[in-house]
Amino acid sequence: MANTTGVAATALRQFVFFDVHPVKDIHDLASSPEIFKNASEISTIVSSSAGLLAADIHGSIHILNKEFVSTTSWVAHMGGRVMHMAERKGVLVTIGEEDAIWDLEKMDPRTQAPVLLRSSKVQPSNKPHPVSCFALSSTLSFLAIGLADGTVLLYRHLDQSLSSASSLTALPKTRTIHESSPNLSQASDNNLHLFIVTTNSVYLYHVSGKGSGGSSVLLDDIGCGLGCAVMDWRAEKIVLARDEAVYGYGLQGREPPYAYEGYKSSIHTHLNYVIVVSPPTTVSTSSAARKLGAQAAGGDGDASRVTVFDMENKVVGYTGMFAEGIKGVISEWGNIYILTNGGQLTRLGEKSTSAKLSMLYAKALYPLALSLAQTQHLDESYVADIHRQHGDYLYTKGDWDGAMTCYVKTIGWVKPSYVVRKFLDAQRIHNLVTYLQELHALGLANADHTTLLLNTYTKLKDVARLDSFIKTESRRSGAAESNGDLPFDLDTAIRVCRQAGYFDHASYLAKRYKRHEDYLRVMIEDAGKYGEALTYLRHLGAVAAESNLARYGRAMLDNLPEETTQLLIDLCTISGPLTVPEAEDTTPQQSSTPAVSAPSYLSYLALSVHPRRKTNAPTPSKEKRPSPTLYFAHFVDHPSYFVRFLESVAARRWGQSLSSLPSSLPNVSSGEDEDSEKRNQAAVWNTLLELYLDGGSPEQQDKALKILTSDSLPCDKTHALILCSSYSYTRGLVIFWEKLGMYEDVLRFWMDKHNASPSESSASTEVVQALVRYGPTHPHLYELVLRFLTSTPELLTRHQADVEKILEHIEKERTIPPLGVVQILSRNGVASVGLVKNWLMGRIKEAREEVQTDQQLINSYRLETNAKLKQVAELEDPMHAKVFSVTRCSQCSGQLDLPSVHFMCNHSYHQRCLLDHETECPLCVRQHGVIQEIRRNNERMADQHELFSRIGFGKGVLNMTRLDDVAV
Repeated sequence: MANTTGVAATALRQFVFFDVHPVKDIHDLASSPEIFKNASEISTIVSSSAGLLAADIHGSIHILNKEFVSTTSWVAHMGGRVMHMAERKGVLVTIGEEDAIWDLEKMDPRTQAPVLLRSSKVQPSNKPHPVSCFALSSTLSFLAIGLADGTVLLYRHLDQSLSSASSLTALPKTRTIHESSPNLSQASDNNLHLFIVTTNSVYLYHVSGKGSGGSSVLLDDIGCGLGCAVMDWRAEKIVLARDEAVYGYGLQGREPPYAYEGYKSSIHTHLNYVIVVSPPTTVSTSSAARKLGAQAAGGDGDASRVTVFDMENKVVGYTGMFAEGIKGVISEWGNIYILTNGGQLTRLGEKSTSAKLSMLYAKALYPLALSLAQTQHLDESYVADIHRQHGDYLYTKGDWDGAMTCYVKTIGWVKPSYVVRKFLDAQRIHNLVTYLQELHALGLANADHTTLLLNTYTKLKDVARLDSFIKTESRRSGAAESNGDLPFDLDTAIRVCRQAGYFDHASYLAKRYKRHEDYLRVMIEDAGKYGEALTYLRHLGAVAAESNLARYGRAMLDNLPEETTQLLIDLCTISGPLTVPEAEDTTPQQSSTPAVSAPSYLSYLALSVHPRRKTNAPTPSKEKRPSPTLYFAHFVDHPSYFVRFLESVAARRWGQSLSSLPSSLPNVSSGEDEDSEKRNQAAVWNTLLELYLDGGSPEQQDKALKILTSDSLPCDKTHALILCSSYSYTRGLVIFWEKLGMYEDVLRFWMDKHNASPSESSASTEVVQALVRYGPTHPHLYELVLRFLTSTPELLTRHQADVEKILEHIEKERTIPPLGVVQILSRNGVASVGLVKNWLMGRIKEAREEVQTDQQLINSYRLETNAKLKQVAELEDPMHAKVFSVTRCSQCSGQLDLPSVHFMCNHSYHQRCLLDHETECPLCVRQHGVIQEIRRNNERMADQHELFSRIGFGKGVLNMTRLDDVAV
C-alpha cells in the first residue's frame, strides 16, 4: 500500500503548444459537421482502428472518416442507448442495455453492418444495476465491467470464447473481484493489472501472471469522481484528477502530484498529454456559483475549461474556455477534438517540435526543451543542438563549468572546433581539458586535438593527469589495438611529449604500441639512455634492429662502443634471435681508442651497393642476415672497433681469418644471395686492408701483407693496388704487380725509385734482379733495362757486367736486331763503341755470311729458271718432236705396257694407274701447287712495304755500308 501522506505538488509551467482550428462540415463550411449538430443525442465517442466511432441515444453507431462523414452505421442496441464502447484488434465491445461484441472487419451482407459476435445482458444478481465503466485488455483476453453499485466483474479468456462456434449469448463466466463504486483502468508490465478507482480509494488487482487471482490491493485511500481517472499513453500508470491536483499511480503506488486546483469534470489522454475538463473557476464553489460564473462568461451555464498537460515534462500545453460546455474529448489522427454541447467541433493541432523548442529557447528553458525532445523521441542531432544552445546560453552568462557540461554532450554532432575556440583562454583551460578528454574517450579526437590536450597538460604541469590520460587510454584501447584504432593520434602524442620534455611518457607510448623507431629516437636523441636503447634493440630481433641501427649506430658507438660493436657483430652473423647478455653495462662510456683522422674507406664507397635503407622500407626475412656494409659509416671515428667488427664478421659469417686462411671460399648459407655475399666479403676484406694500411704499425703491416699474398681471401686486386699506391706500401705494390702480370710496372717502379735517389744502389739492383726473374718469359723487358742501365755513366759503371749479360742474351735469343741495339746505345753519350765492339763485329760477320748464302741461293734459282724456260720453249715449238723413252710407270714403277699415257713432262703411266678423266701429271701437279702457293703469297706481300723495310733493316740488308763503317 502506498504512503498516503501529503506530497508537495509540482507546479506546472504554461505554454501554447496547440493551435485552435474550428472543424466545419465538408459540405457546409459555415457549420460544424452534420453528425454533431444534434450533440445532445450523442451518447459516447471513441477512437478505433477503423475510424472515429460515434454512438447516439437511439442505439446507433457511426464510423466516421477524417471529414467526419459517416461511412458505416448500424443499430447496435434496439430501443436503448450505447453508454460505453471500446475497440481492440478490430473487435468492438459496446455496452448499453446489454453487452454486444462486433467484428468491425467483417460485414453482414444482409444488413451491411459489422458481424455481431456476442450479445448478452450483464446481470450478476437479481437486482440489475447500470454499467458505470469498463476496461478491455489489448489482447481481448480480459473484460472488466464496473457496475453502479460498486461491483466489478471480470471476464477471462474472452478472445477464446469469441473464436469458438458458440451461441451469441455465450460469454465466459464472470467473476466478482471487487465491490464499490469503481472507475476501471488496466496496466501491464509482464503481467496484467487492473486499477480500480472509487470515490474514496484506489485499488490494484492482479489480473494475470504470477500471483494473479487474489484480492485487490489498496494503493490509496483517496479516490476521485466518475470519469476523472484514465490510463496514461504508455498504459503503465493511471492518472487521477482531483480538485486539488492531478495524481499518478503506478504499480508501486502514488507518484508526486501536479498542482492544478479546481473542480474536474473529466480526464482524457492524447499521446503524452493528459486533458482535463473543468469549470472555468479555479477554486472550489457550489454548483450555483459555477453556473452564474458561466452565464457571466456568455455561456449557457455549462461553460468549461480544457487544459492539456504534459505530465512527463510538467508543462501545460494548452488552456482554453468553451462557453457551451464540453460534450466529449476525442484523440484521433494525431489531434485533439473538442465537441461542445452546442455541437461545435474544435481541433487542437499540436505545434511542430521546432516551434515548441523555439518557445522554450526564448525563455531559456533548456532543461525543459531537452526533456521535451526526449519525450518526443527526437533524433540525437536535435538533442545535441539543444545542448549546444544551452551551453551557449550558459557561456554568455559566465557559467563555464555548466557550459562545458552541455558542450560535452554535443560531441559527435557539433564540430569540436566550435567548442575549442571558446575555451582557448588561459582562465578556461581546465574546462578545455575536460572537453578534450571526453573527445578522446569517445574516439573522436584527431591529431590536433591530441596536440592541444597534451600541450594543455604540459602547460599546467599536470603530470598526474598526463599519466592518467596516456596510460588509461592505452588500457582502454586494448581491444581496439589489434585493429589499429587508437583513442588518440599516436604520432602526435609522442611528438608533443618529446617537445615538452616528457620523455618518459613519449617512450612509454612508443614502447606500448611497438613504435620501435620512435622509442629509440626518444631514448637516444632526447633522453640519452643508450644502454636501455641497446637492450631494447636486442629484444627487437634482427629484423627491426637492422633498420634502426643503420640510423642510430653512430650515436650508439659514440657512447657505448664496446656493446654496440658486439651487437652489430651478432646482428650480421646470427640468423636467429639475438641473444641478450645476462648483465649489460648501460652506463655511457667513451671509447678507449682516441679518434684519428678518418680514412676514406674506399671499399665502402666503391663496393657497397646497398644504400642506407629507410626506416619504413621492407625488412629482410628472418633467415637473411643484413649486409655488414650498412654499418661501415658508423665506425668512421672508431677504427679499432671497426677492425674488430670486420674481423669478427669475416670469421663468424664466412669462416675467414688471417690466422687460419681458408683453402677456398665458404659456401653461402641458404636464403642469402650468392652474388650479394661475394660483394660483402670483398667489401669487408678491402676495408680491412685499408684499415691495416692506415694503422701503420708493424703488426698491421704484416696483416695487410697476408691479405695481399693470400689467394683464397676475396680481396679485390685492383682496389688493393689503389690502396697500396695511396699508402705507398711498396711490398704490396710489387706483390700485386707480379700477381697482375704488370712486370714492366715493377721495373719502372724501381727505376723511378733509383731516379729519386741515385746514390742508392738497391733500386738498380732490384731492376736487374727483376729482369732475371721476368726476362726469360717477357723478352721486351731487356730493351727497357738496357736503356735504363745505359742512361747514366754511374749506372753503366756499376752494372757493366750486367749490360754484357743482357747483350749476350739478346744475341742468343735474337730479341732485338743489331740496329735496334745500336740505336739504344747511341741515344746518348754514355755507352762507348768499345763496349759493344766485339758484339757488333760478330753480328756483322753473321750478317755477311747470311748475305753470301742468300746470293748462292739466288744463283741456283737463276740456273734452274733458265733450264725451265728452255724446256718450255721446246714444248711450245711444234716442229720439235718429243721422244718418250720412259720404260717404267711413274706411279707404280712397273714395266710400262699398253695401254699407257705419256705426259710432256717426261712422266708416263699405265692407263689403269690414272684416275678417270685425269689430264695432268699427278706428280707435277703437286709440285706446281706448292710453287703457285708461294707465288700467290709473294704477290700478296708485294704491297706491304713496311714489312719489307722492317725485314730489310732488321737483317742489315739495306744498311750494309754503315755496318761496314762500324766494322772499320
